[in-house]
Amino acid sequence: MSNAESSASPVAGDIGDSVSLVRALRALRGISTRELSKFVRQYGRLGSAIVRPALWLVVFAAGMGNLFGISPIEPYSTYIVYQEYIVPGLVGVVLLFNGMQSSLSLVYDREVGTMRLLLTAPLPRWFLLLCKLIAGTLLSLVQAYAFLAVAYLAGVHVPWSGWLYMFPAVLLAGFLLGSIGLLLSVYVRQLENFAGTMNFVIFPMFFLSSALYPLWRLRESGAEYLYWISTVNPFHHAVELVRFAAYGKLNTTSLSVVVGTAILCFALAAIAYDPQRGLIRRRRA
Repeated sequence: MSNAESSASPVAGDIGDSVSLVRALRALRGISTRELSKFVRQYGRLGSAIVRPALWLVVFAAGMGNLFGISPIEPYSTYIVYQEYIVPGLVGVVLLFNGMQSSLSLVYDREVGTMRLLLTAPLPRWFLLLCKLIAGTLLSLVQAYAFLAVAYLAGVHVPWSGWLYMFPAVLLAGFLLGSIGLLLSVYVRQLENFAGTMNFVIFPMFFLSSALYPLWRLRESGAEYLYWISTVNPFHHAVELVRFAAYGKLNTTSLSVVVGTAILCFALAAIAYDPQRGLIRRRRA
């Protein structure tokens, strides 16, 4: 009898693992499908995501492009026009705004009770949050490549090979910014407070980065303290990761910062959403 039980236990364990894997994949598919269906129904969301950086590319770059070009610094091998320089930065803007938009949806879901139903599913809470984050990252990927298509039509061409090389970089950058948004959603309890909080996060991250200009120009103008603040800005490294990937190169420093910060922010958010250990428990107490 004991031999039979011992021989059956590995099979039972395999079946249990298979059921858990199927359940996890169903949760990922369900959450991703829900986010994609919401995105498809919100017609203006894709338009606003593209129009915002397109205006920077067409209007802002047209006015600033004649003021300076970009010298042959990494990852460029020759002088380039300003419009070509800011395309990776504007891809980062798309990812940044969508990451904040995803965290806004988390706040809304928590207010209407959808988030409570999601987190009571028979799966680890961190995995459910990860599914939500992956779904938001996929939306960021769609919007980023839609903007690249608009930039191509506007006459600003990223190398075709760069479209392929940028794929993992955009995914990692989207995951990073989504993780920051996920962590932010822990502390923002009402939709009314979210817009102001976003402004305190988005605009400092955007302007203290290399999205619009190389950081060496800050040092050249004497703003040494702004330069050093910008070098620790995770959004700056997300932009540089995408920029180097667009030309088939890898910025190992930016890769380390992006991956490390993404893991840290997600871990902090998962702990905070845990009712036994995180911020929710402290507030209930």
